[in-house]
Amino acid sequence: MIEQFFPELKRYAQEFVSQYGYMAIFLISFTESLFQPIPPYPFIVSAPLFKLNTYVAGFVAFAGNILGALVAYYLASFFGEAFVKRLLGEKLYLKGESIFNKYGFFAVIVGEPYKLVCWLSGIFKMPVMTFLIASAIARSLRISAFVFFGNLLEKFLH
Repeated sequence: MIEQFFPELKRYAQEFVSQYGYMAIFLISFTESLFQPIPPYPFIVSAPLFKLNTYVAGFVAFAGNILGALVAYYLASFFGEAFVKRLLGEKLYLKGESIFNKYGFFAVIVGEPYKLVCWLSGIFKMPVMTFLIASAIARSLRISAFVFFGNLLEKFLH
């Protein structure tokens, strides 16, 4: 789906991972938690095609996602509600507020897109440890699934 809207961005990301490997996966994961639309998941599954270890790619993506999430959380806390409302729009902001008030911890676990969850967690003052625990659960489950399929691909290729 992303390739329909951002074909050059997709091509650039593939070249970036091909050239820089784990560092590229980390940076893609980090920035995906903040603002950019390309998730790290295709690069975890296809790690063997890039001559990368699927488990290491998964761990690097996890670390990037969590660190990027913390940056988004603190930026939202620092810049405040008015900034995040302008960034997200009033309608999305109010919807996010309703979901966070109703589900809290579980909004982080199941919420997507993740960058939205990160910004809203900071703006709605979710305790940082609660946010980190929920993020770690959500990201580890999601990334583990992609590592599993990347591992299957690696076995198929060998």
